[in-house]
Amino acid sequence: MKTIRVLLALLVLGAAAWAQTEDLGMGAFANEKGGIKLAVDAALVNQDIKSPYVMFVVYMAAGKENQEVVVGREGVVMLYNGKEYKMPSLSELRKNYRGEIRDVTFYRHLGKEGIISSWMRLYDFPQRADFFPPLTLNAPVKADAGSMLNFVGFRTKCYFKNPGFNKGDKLVIQVTAKNKPELSGQVEVTLK
Repeated sequence: MKTIRVLLALLVLGAAAWAQTEDLGMGAFANEKGGIKLAVDAALVNQDIKSPYVMFVVYMAAGKENQEVVVGREGVVMLYNGKEYKMPSLSELRKNYRGEIRDVTFYRHLGKEGIISSWMRLYDFPQRADFFPPLTLNAPVKADAGSMLNFVGFRTKCYFKNPGFNKGDKLVIQVTAKNKPELSGQVEVTLK
């Protein structure tokens, strides 16, 4: 019975995200409805869909002005084929995957026109902290949480273990606030 309720909840969330998600092109998707505005850049996943760990770049902002929102790493999940996937720990990723620096370098060369055309162009995303900072000299600080307030958002890389993606698959990236669990946001991503 509990499994049926969980599946129904995931279906409802997926349907809600799909109804409000905007395809920005070039592997980017956004949803500015809800307590947390989200934009997800899946361009690297589209380029390297068979990688054992996949990297999404997630942009988050508070849904309302004068409302501080804090998102912890445990509040970011991926919903795919009726299952919820949590991000690995940084130590697990570094132990099992050696492609972080390559991912960041490759991502820098991909087009950002889709992301820039969204609501995000009005926000500042200072790169002071990241859930998965690469092992480089000028990398941002490792963070377990990111905060947003007014027109200052939080941008971070989010890795997930690849559950066996194929072109055309749909998934939902869902974010829930740590300081106010009633605030959340979700974006449906189509892998192309």
